Amino acid sequence: MAVRNKMSVHFMSQTVHWTTPKALYEDLDREFHFNDDPCPLHGSGGLDRPWGDSTYCNPPYGREIGKWIVKAYTEARGGKTVVLLVPSRTDTAWFQDYCLKADEIRFIKGRLKFGDAVNSAPFPSAVVVFRG
Repeated sequence: MAVRNKMSVHFMSQTVHWTTPKALYEDLDREFHFNDDPCPLHGSGGLDRPWGDSTYCNPPYGREIGKWIVKAYTEARGGKTVVLLVPSRTDTAWFQDYCLKADEIRFIKGRLKFGDAVNSAPFPSAVVVFRG
């Protein structure tokens, strides 16, 4: 039980919002020239509207993430490019059912430091690219 208490951050989410590291976003933007971000930090309206032709999305990482992944897949099937930054949870249904259909998955080496965080995230990350 003591181990679980020490490692509680690994067993539960402290937050569902993780601010994209600036350098990572800038690198991806140079490559994909984004014209939309349907999920700005703490935003929620992106599921209810069409996305841009080149969309970047760092969805909330909680229970709702599957809805964002489905939306990304659907938008890409309509001819749009969608780039997602997601936790690399390869055992989840949303990863198996949708991310594995992506044109490209880039597993990030090491752990990202989100926003102004001093410490790295307690999970690995991946960039998932759907080319419409």
